[in-house]
Amino acid sequence: METLYARALRLLQTALRNPSAAFREGQWEAIEALVARRERLLLVQRTGWGKSLVYFIAARLLREHNGNKGLSLLISPLLSLMRNQVEMAERMGIHAETIHSANTHQWDTVESKLFADTVDLLLISPERLANAEFYERILQRIASRIVMLIVDEAHCISDWGHDFRPDYRRIVRILRLLPGNVPVLATTATANDRVVEDIRRQLGEGISVQRGSLARRSLQLQNIVLPSQAERLAWLAEHLDALPGSGIIYALTVADAERVARWLRSRGYEVYSYHADLDNALREELEQKLLQNEVKALVATVALGMGFDKPDLGFVVHFQRPGSVVHYYQQIGRAGRALEQAVIVLLGGEEDDEVVDYFIRTAFPPQAHTEAVLNALRRSSAGLSLNEMEQQVNLSRQQLDKVLRLLASETPSPILQMGGKYVLAPVAYVPDTERIQRLTALRRAEQEQMQQYLRSTQCLMLFLQSALDDPYAQPCGRCAVCRGEPIVPIQVNEVTVREAIHFLRRSEVPLEPRKMWPSRQGLSLAQGQSKIPEQLRPLEGRALCLWGDAGWGTLVRQGKYIDGFYSDQLVEGMVEMIRRWQPQPAPQWLTCVPSLRHPHLVPNFAQRLAQRLGIPFVACVRKVRETHPQKEMQNSFHQVSNLDGAFEVDPWSGISQPVFLVDDVVDSGWTLTVIAVLLRRAGSGPVFPIALAKQVLRGG
Repeated sequence: METLYARALRLLQTALRNPSAAFREGQWEAIEALVARRERLLLVQRTGWGKSLVYFIAARLLREHNGNKGLSLLISPLLSLMRNQVEMAERMGIHAETIHSANTHQWDTVESKLFADTVDLLLISPERLANAEFYERILQRIASRIVMLIVDEAHCISDWGHDFRPDYRRIVRILRLLPGNVPVLATTATANDRVVEDIRRQLGEGISVQRGSLARRSLQLQNIVLPSQAERLAWLAEHLDALPGSGIIYALTVADAERVARWLRSRGYEVYSYHADLDNALREELEQKLLQNEVKALVATVALGMGFDKPDLGFVVHFQRPGSVVHYYQQIGRAGRALEQAVIVLLGGEEDDEVVDYFIRTAFPPQAHTEAVLNALRRSSAGLSLNEMEQQVNLSRQQLDKVLRLLASETPSPILQMGGKYVLAPVAYVPDTERIQRLTALRRAEQEQMQQYLRSTQCLMLFLQSALDDPYAQPCGRCAVCRGEPIVPIQVNEVTVREAIHFLRRSEVPLEPRKMWPSRQGLSLAQGQSKIPEQLRPLEGRALCLWGDAGWGTLVRQGKYIDGFYSDQLVEGMVEMIRRWQPQPAPQWLTCVPSLRHPHLVPNFAQRLAQRLGIPFVACVRKVRETHPQKEMQNSFHQVSNLDGAFEVDPWSGISQPVFLVDDVVDSGWTLTVIAVLLRRAGSGPVFPIALAKQVLRGG
């Protein structure tokens, strides 16, 4: 009869398609602990070590030992990136299914298989646990058949983890419902001592910890400080060919990912952007292109991170510095899993701190946001839907979502979801402000640690291991510091830098027209309609740059906040943008968004722009009442309400011709939309919004 070890080894060799494959140190020991002794285990092992092999093999063996009955439940934030791992599971004869927001068309089929007990492994996101229908229809019905619970990326369960997610707290509640003999596996590559202890506390004192070295011997690390985006773009254009194979270039924001990809394609590279705003089909297509080495690189946000497995990934470059060592270690861990060497380059830039500061500031909802939501619920005996809440509370949908997730994760939770509405629960809620202050301070310390890493004069791998409390940390002998010389060149040609600056100054941003009013009630502008009639909408416009970027953005910021005057350079930049764009029908006059606080700033710029374009400037839009700054309005309802009745248009003899509507900095786009509607109602021709900068700062 085949021993447990022999069966496990055969499953490993099948998964890896290698009849001579052997377990890495610690893999068999983890499998044995789960299957033979039914233990609860926290597995802290380096990226690429093979943690998923442990839980796939254990899941298969546990089902076999249970007479081919029961299933393992895997909770992971990475479902959209686990396609290749699910394929590996299928090679081992493991029937794995997923239930998540991207495969709703398959839910009925998956449910039928679950209830027929033909599924070995069910993969769900932690957010699924917050769904009452999923909990009642599925989880309660299969709970008695769960033979193992797996918590992937377990650092997310810890307050101190770099990627804490409130919905992970619900896992602890599930653990309490499971019999003591159900094995539990929690896995992570990015847990320092503090995170390990927090996970151990939350998952129970009975949990044992298996910890291995975090050293990645195939990775050759190098840091290069290039403050300006133009320098970093030039470096990529000149040295990407020299990097081995295909790889990933990480950027902090969606806008930067798209811009870097456009620049590299303009230089002849097969490179595409990858981020959370892309639909799932396109993301899967791009993943396959990278897996098949059909592209040189994907320029990605954190959306392509944990869980993506390409064993022969040859390099990882960071266009900007991540906010923490653990983020950085996790991302560079995509490379060199089945290679003798892979190149890792961190390019530090001047905007890094500003972007990371923004993410730190918005990581937790301010107490004022939480109180605003709770107060709105106190005023409503019937509860509030998300749409109703937006009208009651001046918060964006994203901000509301953060508050609601945080409140729902508390034990006991002060809110309940009933149908499509949120209601107050009869519990006393005391916010843990001290905890949020502690965690914010930790994020600041992590940011400072990454600043130190960028300029480190000690072994770079040793720095990362020490920061992660790796007891096996030692110099790698392979990084640029250990070698005493660069692994890849650091020089940048000034000609290429100038070309990159020229590219940045030609990287205008589309301004998409708004199509729907946020509400048909309470807004006189909407005139009882939900949709903005097409004949009243502005046409697609253009912004010269992104706020604060390395092309025109610094000049825009200087003009707005330092000089109080927009330079002639910006006028010329806008003229060149319009000539490239050539909107049709061509505008024959120009007007601008008025301001009572700064009555001359935008009109002065608009007047000079009109003069250069050879068309008249007509200040026919008047502001008839003061408004709050639009940047203080956090959602569409409040943004439009703030503008409702604030502007009037004075018709003039040439108003029926196409027109440019000028503003300096655009955020939501509602100011341009509202004034465009008023212009059209006053008899104007098509309205083309143009702006100096668009404010956008989104990771994902």
